[in-house]
Amino acid sequence: MTPELSIVIPCYNEAENVRQICAAVTVEAERHVASHEIILIDNFSTDGTRDIMRDICAADPRIRAILNNRNYGQMRSPTHGIYQASGAAVIGMCADFQDPPAMIGAFLEQWRAGAQVVLAQRRSERTSWLLGAARRAGYRFLGRHGDYPVIPGATGFGLFDRVVVDTLAGWNEPEPFFRGMVVESGYRIAVLPFDRPERAAGESKNDFAALFSFALSGLAGSAKSLLRLPVMLSFWAGGAALLLALAALIALVLGGPFWPLLGLTAMTGMFALLLLFLGLIGEQVRLISERTRGVPLVIEAERINFGPDTLP
Repeated sequence: MTPELSIVIPCYNEAENVRQICAAVTVEAERHVASHEIILIDNFSTDGTRDIMRDICAADPRIRAILNNRNYGQMRSPTHGIYQASGAAVIGMCADFQDPPAMIGAFLEQWRAGAQVVLAQRRSERTSWLLGAARRAGYRFLGRHGDYPVIPGATGFGLFDRVVVDTLAGWNEPEPFFRGMVVESGYRIAVLPFDRPERAAGESKNDFAALFSFALSGLAGSAKSLLRLPVMLSFWAGGAALLLALAALIALVLGGPFWPLLGLTAMTGMFALLLLFLGLIGEQVRLISERTRGVPLVIEAERINFGPDTLP
């Protein structure tokens, strides 16, 4: 029987949270829908999370698990889990309680009212000033240069109608920036603001390096107009070069040391921009290559509580 609701919970070293999040989600699902499934997808945990998953699945056949054969990153593994869900509606959420299970009822209410996508929008979060500033800058940059509008503060926590999941699964995105893809798809979206709590237990896996890698993949996959930006910037760079040449002549006449330093600074800045755009172009070329290769999002090592007709 096809469940009314699927809840997909990606995990990586969440031994302290996975049992509790399954219990909390089960309570909310039983309260709001007639039938449900929970899909845990593990991204090659090393702290005993997998053994706990096996115990949970043995106790409740409605809880299913996918164990990856290695770590596939923060974009591919969660998206693969969503694509394996069979429910009429699919919710994606974290295992650390920063995505509150209590919002499941509000998601379903919006979905039953006609929304095809319901996104939780982070209104506030207790995090470092540096990470918060980096997130805000990233959203502004994508909003200005992306091929479609982004929803600031959307975390990927949300509900997706069956038709949305099936549509996006057919896009063959090798590095799926899912929160951008749902906007690009054009389906009806409802937004629910929330204040994001702290982790219930354990340590965050979202350090600056992980977030930077995530942002780079998102930029490369959802901001194709960036390929045209270097051409436009080259005109500005040419004008700046002429001004710097004029300034160098003045400095030569007056003997001032300021302008050579300014010229060096300008050249260094332009070199940094060049490297950035070359990196983005290279990332897009890589994505094109991955599409032609037909590489799966993940390779599974084990499935638990899935029927024989649900193999990927």
